[in-house]
Amino acid sequence: MTVEDTTIGRRRASAAPPPGIVAVDPPVAPGMTTLAIIGAGAGLGAAVARRFGAEGFSVGLISRNQSRVDALADTLAKDGVSARGFAADVRDPASIASALEQVTETLGPIEVLQYSPLPQKDFMRPVLETTPADMVGPVEFSIYGPIAAVHQVLPGMRFLGENTGTILFVNGGSAVKPGRAVTGTSIAFAGQAAYAQLLHEELKPEGIHVSQLIIGGAISADDPRKSPEALADHLWVLHTGRDRFRLQVSED
Repeated sequence: MTVEDTTIGRRRASAAPPPGIVAVDPPVAPGMTTLAIIGAGAGLGAAVARRFGAEGFSVGLISRNQSRVDALADTLAKDGVSARGFAADVRDPASIASALEQVTETLGPIEVLQYSPLPQKDFMRPVLETTPADMVGPVEFSIYGPIAAVHQVLPGMRFLGENTGTILFVNGGSAVKPGRAVTGTSIAFAGQAAYAQLLHEELKPEGIHVSQLIIGGAISADDPRKSPEALADHLWVLHTGRDRFRLQVSED
């Protein structure tokens, strides 16, 4: 027996799930699949949820504030998007793993993971004012967090079958062009970019795609290149195209 994946025209064989992947009650409808957004908010997160939701995805919204993601899920429901909110602290690997497990138990195995939390302002200190203690938060946020998330979702992606799973990283421009005034994010984003590149190379033979979207400058609804909707379209193309690691949207 097979389940048709209507999002990008693949078929995958039904099988018993691996340990940690549980059956959903009620079961996910044929063709339905799950996107988990770590760092979901009313801007980019909501736009991505709508873009993928329009293609039949259920969406797990993950953020620190449960009431905010619950409210966002209610708003998305009015647009016809099936979404649920889950609370997690991205600086706590156990918290991320627990939230992603809840997404799987509630909505089904995660086909697409997006890691895009907004960094804290105190991560962005000038280089000569940055101490070892100042780097703890950025490293927990941008390196430990995504590593915990990837380890949690990989078994489910492998269960779904070849050429199915996608891991999307979203970073600011300092990931590729460090800035002396934003030392924490420059160093930590660069580490996350290296991790993403390594994942891309390691998982490609398994058919699990890893991509990174670099956004130079601020996301703006008034900028047709960097509006939440335009960036959501880019992330959809990275998922479905599966032919490039990095896409950069510059400030210019």
